[in-house]
Parts: sequence; C-alpha cells; structure tokens
Amino acid sequence: MLDHLKDKNRAWAAGKVAADPGFFERLEAQQAPEYLWIGCSDSRVPANEICGLDPGEMFVHRNVGNLAPPQDANYLSVLQFAVDVLKVKHVIVVGHYGCGGVRAAVDGERRGLVDHWLHPIREVHHEHLHELEAIEGERARLDRLCELNVVRQVRNVASDLFVQDAWARGQTISVHGWVYSLANGLVTDLDVTMSEPADLERLD
Repeated sequence: MLDHLKDKNRAWAAGKVAADPGFFERLEAQQAPEYLWIGCSDSRVPANEICGLDPGEMFVHRNVGNLAPPQDANYLSVLQFAVDVLKVKHVIVVGHYGCGGVRAAVDGERRGLVDHWLHPIREVHHEHLHELEAIEGERARLDRLCELNVVRQVRNVASDLFVQDAWARGQTISVHGWVYSLANGLVTDLDVTMSEPADLERLD
C-alpha cells in the first residue's frame, strides 16, 4: 500500500543527508521557526516549498479557506503555541487565487458541514458586496474576495488576546497578509502588516 510514496520518502531523506549529513540531527534537536503560516488546505499551496524553506523553518496551520476564526480551538492552539512557546516573529495569513473554499462559500450550493465553516467568508462577501458587484467578471470578483478574506483573517489574528498580550509584554511579532498565485507561483503582499495594536486602526 502506497509503496510509491514510501519510495519517494526514502529518496527524499537520502537526498537530504547527501546534501547535508547533519540535517536530521539538527532537526531532531530543536524546532525554532520564526514564522507561522496560516494557509489553505489546498494541496497546490505547500507552505515550505513556496517560501523555499526546509522542515523546521516554518510552523504551519492549514484549513479550508485559510481562516483564523476566534472560536476555533484548533487554530487558537496553534496560534498560542507559536506565539507563547516558539516565539515566532511573523504570522503570515496566506490565501490563494482560485480558492475552492472561497468559491464554495458564495456559490449558493449546499455541501454540508463545510458550509458552516465557510460562513465567515460569506460575512466578508456581504460586507463588501457593493465593491464586489462593481467588478466585472466572476473570476476577478472571486480573486478580490480571496484578498478581502485574507485581510479579515489578518485582523482576527492581530485582534486575538495571544497576540495582543505578546505585544503588551514587548514581544516582537508582525502579522502579514499574502495571496499566492497558482498561475505563476508568486505571492503578493497585500500591505496590511500589523506590528502593534495601533495598526488595527488602519483597517477600520
């Protein structure tokens, strides 16, 4: 079962050791990433690979639609561990154009439990309906909704007590919003970085 994947794993591990004999010894000894990536579960958006980082260099949380909902214990546990234990310096919320979760949130079809999960995206859609309806073409509208969703999730992260408390005690941490393009492999910075409580006022 899945022998092809196990073969690829052995080849990958052997390649790592050949290039850097001490790689796994260092990796086993410590996890000290400076980055927390909050991204989409989409299999085409692999966090480490996109940023050219090795295992151990990025702490990763992924879910459908790259959400950071303040009521989700899974996301909150990851955020707290990253901020309080790992002391990451950057939290990067990364959406991607062509996101199936964003499309599913607003296409009117019913899919079950995931519809509840995607409700925050429908809220973003409703709040920005005037702007979105003025955009010609469904693809362009959905791309803009992907961006607006990232902005909302950046706000959620920066508003969270774990981040607010970290800032209050003088910890250096910035929250960023990016969108990844499947078409060319590049990320776009949405210029909504927050590095202190006062930055939240910019997105009001």
